[in-house]
Amino acid sequence: MLSFLGLAARPEFAVADVDCRDDHRGWSAERPREDVRLVLVRRGGFRRRVRGVHVDLDRTVGYLGMPGEEEYFAHPAGGDRCTSISLIPAFWRALAGDAPRLERTSLYVDGRLDLAHRRLLAASRAADTDYAATEGLVSLVTEAVRQVVTTTVPGSDPAGTGDRTLVARARSLIGEGHPAAAGLGPLATLLGVSPYRLSRAFTRELGVSLTRYRNRVRVAQALDRLEAGEPSLAALAADLRFSDQAHLCRTMREHLGHTPTALRRLLTTVERQHR
Repeated sequence: MLSFLGLAARPEFAVADVDCRDDHRGWSAERPREDVRLVLVRRGGFRRRVRGVHVDLDRTVGYLGMPGEEEYFAHPAGGDRCTSISLIPAFWRALAGDAPRLERTSLYVDGRLDLAHRRLLAASRAADTDYAATEGLVSLVTEAVRQVVTTTVPGSDPAGTGDRTLVARARSLIGEGHPAAAGLGPLATLLGVSPYRLSRAFTRELGVSLTRYRNRVRVAQALDRLEAGEPSLAALAADLRFSDQAHLCRTMREHLGHTPTALRRLLTTVERQHR
């Protein structure tokens, strides 16, 4: 028995919680797929066979599945629970290079990869798919790329050349509310760089992640609206492209230490004191 729970999805990728309760030693064939998959085990284990080579997978070893592969799976130890990340080939190439060469398809889940995995799951639960979850996914896939892809990560730019200009352009687009600034992927495409390059540039240049910077801008816009007497938090959340009112409240509490309702009272009290 196999069940899928979608955690985050955009046209370029999908993240799912996969729970498998099969218990058989024999191999079962899967139909070849067109996407790239990164699969990390969270509980239990299973076997995967590609081109005659099989690998035992558990919390310490995951795998990359490539388009067109003939895959076979076995579950001799019972069920398992995994995180399955599906990438369209174009998004995979944006992170791994135009013609990535894989040294192998199995992944050793070291501490950095494990932490990146956990951060992606946390970001998915936070319901900020366009930035927090996308940035978490980029970080996770980049860790996998570093381990098994023999070509370099595109746009890594070790010296940081051009970061200042790139970040300035991105900040301008975010500040003006450009449609492409609704997500890390579309913003990177508009700027002509990989999502990894853009995300890395923000951390280098400003010392904060792109997700946190974008949320800081939205928090300031929310404060402006509250000061102006905005009555509806639901409308405020929708206008500023939060996933819902709860997401708005969590973000404002994280940045300011207060909920929007408390901030409205604080701002009103200050205004009355200065009349």
